[in-house]
Amino acid sequence: MGQGDGRVVCIVDDDASLRRSLRNLLMSLGFHVETFSSGEAFLEAMDRDRIGCLVLDVRMDGMSGVDVLRRLATTGVAIPAIMLTAHSDDETRRRSLEAGAVAFLEKPVRSDALLAAVRAALSTA
Repeated sequence: MGQGDGRVVCIVDDDASLRRSLRNLLMSLGFHVETFSSGEAFLEAMDRDRIGCLVLDVRMDGMSGVDVLRRLATTGVAIPAIMLTAHSDDETRRRSLEAGAVAFLEKPVRSDALLAAVRAALSTA
């Protein structure tokens, strides 16, 4: 079986080209990947038993990545999340980590940094 023992890495980002490139990178390394264009789409479709970790954009139309983490927390779902942002600041970082993020990466994200964060997140799931 591929990396992550069959668990899925869910990428939630409103940038279609970024979703595609991250999916292709992770799939080329043997990860199972699903992508979602919004936090709402992810929450509607998620199968919590299959998810190993989330790669979440901080700023999206509709729900933000932090909103998604907070919604999961209110329903008792704990999924390790890696936050991605092109607009990093201390407040956003703090709110993301308080909401349960295990990593906070700036765009453009380096593939080695993303890979390390995904592996670390899967090991905590």
